[in-house]
Amino acid sequence: MTMLARRDPHRLEATRRIKGWTRERFRLDDGAVVTAAEVACPVPGCPPIETIVVFWTGDGTRHRFKVFKPIAEVVYDDLPYAWLLGALVDDDGLGLECC
Repeated sequence: MTMLARRDPHRLEATRRIKGWTRERFRLDDGAVVTAAEVACPVPGCPPIETIVVFWTGDGTRHRFKVFKPIAEVVYDDLPYAWLLGALVDDDGLGLECC
């Protein structure tokens, strides 16, 4: 089970920054839905805190990637390259519940 991680005073700004970088990296429209959240995972083998980014492309396909660090520590170079877009498709059937 994942749960929201601790609150950080810089978390809101970091979230906005990551959303902007995601739009830029994947050439998403300004109106594209992008979410970024920091979560804690108590399941053995999962990183204790990770950042999860979910976004939808213009064709309605949902994509997801994770960065294994707190949201305030994520930098632009942590985002996957744009050419990996197809590998980021989130079909809910991948068995990635733990991480």
